[in-house]
Amino acid sequence: MIRRLAVVLALLLAAACTGGDGGTGGGGEPAASSSEDVPGVIVVASGRDVTGKNGIRQQLIDAWNQRQQRENSGFSARLVELPGSADEQRSQLLGALQSGSADYDVVNLDVTWVPEFAAAGLVRALPEDLVDDDVIPSVAGTAWWDGDVYAVPFNSDVGLLYYRRDYLRQAGVHPTDLGDDTTWDDLRDLTEALDSHLPADAYDKGWTTQLAAYEGRTVNAVEAFASAVRDVALVDEDGRYTGDVDDLRAGVAELRRRTEPPYTLQDAVHSDEAASVSDFAEGRTAFLRHWPYVYPTLHRTFTKEQLGVAPLPGRAVLGGQNLAVAKGSQRAGKAADLIRFLTGRESERCLLDAGFAATRSSAYGDGVRCPAAGAGPSASPTGEGAADRVPRDTAGRPAYARTILLPALQNAVHRPRTPLYGAFTQTFTAQLGPLFGNDPPGDEVLAQRLDAALRRALPD
Repeated sequence: MIRRLAVVLALLLAAACTGGDGGTGGGGEPAASSSEDVPGVIVVASGRDVTGKNGIRQQLIDAWNQRQQRENSGFSARLVELPGSADEQRSQLLGALQSGSADYDVVNLDVTWVPEFAAAGLVRALPEDLVDDDVIPSVAGTAWWDGDVYAVPFNSDVGLLYYRRDYLRQAGVHPTDLGDDTTWDDLRDLTEALDSHLPADAYDKGWTTQLAAYEGRTVNAVEAFASAVRDVALVDEDGRYTGDVDDLRAGVAELRRRTEPPYTLQDAVHSDEAASVSDFAEGRTAFLRHWPYVYPTLHRTFTKEQLGVAPLPGRAVLGGQNLAVAKGSQRAGKAADLIRFLTGRESERCLLDAGFAATRSSAYGDGVRCPAAGAGPSASPTGEGAADRVPRDTAGRPAYARTILLPALQNAVHRPRTPLYGAFTQTFTAQLGPLFGNDPPGDEVLAQRLDAALRRALPD
């Protein structure tokens, strides 16, 4: 079903103005603006919207702005997309907020940044009802730090397994649908079958992922560690290091097994999200570990007969972004009102229809729809004008949303929650680097080195 999000987002405005849900979170009243709020523009700082130019985030902000115009409130919102990688964006936000700059009122934080920004006093505590029982519990956990809500889940993320159904058919594999009982051993067996049957002119190896020396390596490693040791805890509730060498050894062994050269594309060691999805789209691998946002992208290249998606074998890491109010904002009350709208039930359903992973359970159910439902043929949900080739269910959601994406989010694991996450991920990434070198050390050696380095990076 083709959606007209850009046009019919105005209906979300109408719902808000006529007593509908209006994106108020749990159906309650929008947060009242403080009498101290200074009328003007609420600046929302965020990374790139993966749904494209004039993407769904901008469309939702446009809808809120139209409501403010009707109410003659004196407020409006403006989205500013920060350039660079996630690490560069984090540095920009830290610099702006630490300097006391009032340039940003709302900041869109990666879920791993929330403890750091909260503990440093850079963002304000928010009303707890912004994170109600409708928010998926695993996702809701990213909003809190030290007993308070600091950042409201906006869009979520979780590791998924994309695969080539047509490759499996060519190798004589039946059925070609992979389910939630698929294991890494199964993928190894399938890779061996593919190696024997597929021509070498395009296909290279079984799978690819993001193993370059950045956050992608940390994500893949945490998924391996969490799969090897159930409920592994590397930090406590205060963010202090609690790991031990035995658990680290098991995690290193699992990561080594997953990334062995006979099964893993050699370029994966240097790949980020963009490179890995390109390699998969070019046919070089049959399997890809990636995030939900590439589901629409891949369907511009493949048909539903060629492309499949399944839960990631083992444990998958939770990602996503949360909205917080900058401590120095002069419009904090109205900024919270904007967040309530952007993270409400109908807004979350619109985010889901556009390709993001929604943070609310209701977005995956039958009771809430994006007001775009029922619109005629038009541009794609990305806002970029291409035909919408995304397989959808009868309610207009991406076809995999209820059966694959929602359970994956519910079962996802967190990366360590600590105000020193930057130090953690830099240490994790660096210490695991030798695993992918020409002469990798053994599991015990790597585990001992990692344990010692993490104790230095995350002191009591």
